Amino acid sequence: MSCHYNQVMGFFYNNSGDDKWDKGQLILVQVVGSLFCCFILVSNAMVIAAVITNKRFHYPFYYLLANLAASDFLAGIAYVYLMFNTGEVSRQLTVKGYFIRQGLLDVSLSASLANLLVIALERNISVMNWKVHSNLTKRRVILLIVLVWAISILMGAVPSMGWNCLCNLSVCSQLAPIFSRSYLIFWSASNLVVFLVMVAIYMRIYTYVKRKTAVLTAHTSGSISRKRTPIKLIKTVMVVLGVFVICWTPGLVVLLLDGLDCKSCNVMKLKRPLLLLAVLNSGINPCIYSYKDEEMWTTIKNLLRCIGNGTRRQRSTKANRRDCKMILQHTGALLEELKGV
Repeated sequence: MSCHYNQVMGFFYNNSGDDKWDKGQLILVQVVGSLFCCFILVSNAMVIAAVITNKRFHYPFYYLLANLAASDFLAGIAYVYLMFNTGEVSRQLTVKGYFIRQGLLDVSLSASLANLLVIALERNISVMNWKVHSNLTKRRVILLIVLVWAISILMGAVPSMGWNCLCNLSVCSQLAPIFSRSYLIFWSASNLVVFLVMVAIYMRIYTYVKRKTAVLTAHTSGSISRKRTPIKLIKTVMVVLGVFVICWTPGLVVLLLDGLDCKSCNVMKLKRPLLLLAVLNSGINPCIYSYKDEEMWTTIKNLLRCIGNGTRRQRSTKANRRDCKMILQHTGALLEELKGV
């Protein structure tokens, strides 16, 4: 059985299903996509900076939220790389180049999913103890973050480590022409299972909170302040999880259908709109953090104000330096004239 390690991607596209782009359409996608990816990068960088600079965010939940923003930041980089390595360019990619392109996407998705699972477990611990924040130490949080990225990188690297169809073209998928269909089944099915696990965890949390709130309300004269309970942070995470499931489930289902070799599903037609839906997720998350958390939005506004003030000061300093230089030049010229007199 011969292997095709030295072939360019055009060979594999011809084997599994062509991926042609109209030139005008591709330019439009690259321009609009680049602008949106800039928003993804800047907004998620601001979330990370907000968590670092504001001491009120120095708790396990917010460290994990910053790590989720880091995975969305990586997704922004992955989408830019994908956009400028698609169309005719993608047909000229080497096998290694294609593995890098797809690996970045797989790592970012795996990191987002793993982060959401870890956040779900952290929320479960805090709620069961009826605390706003869990008792996880910084050391454990760091270990969890390292574990998230280690698993994510491994998941992204699996196809390049051998689980591919370079030596057996008959098992190649349509959507990822050098990935074997069995890998797509494993990857999409495992992610969908994790979705179900997270939904089950949050259903358990929601049921417990509802029951606990009812009991506490019955024994107090007024309603419980939501700011002093874990409810507020749970709502934020549930919205993030809901958006993530909405944006990624259709794509994972299509990947699963491709893995199952569904001939009548026409998966290639669904590829681009579903990828766009996935891209939207990384830009929506920072908006959710800011909308649902007033402290986060205030911190981001203060950071933007500081950046704006710093830029103005820098311009002012440069202008002052220019003015001083001009004054010195004029003074020098005047002295020369006086010497001549």
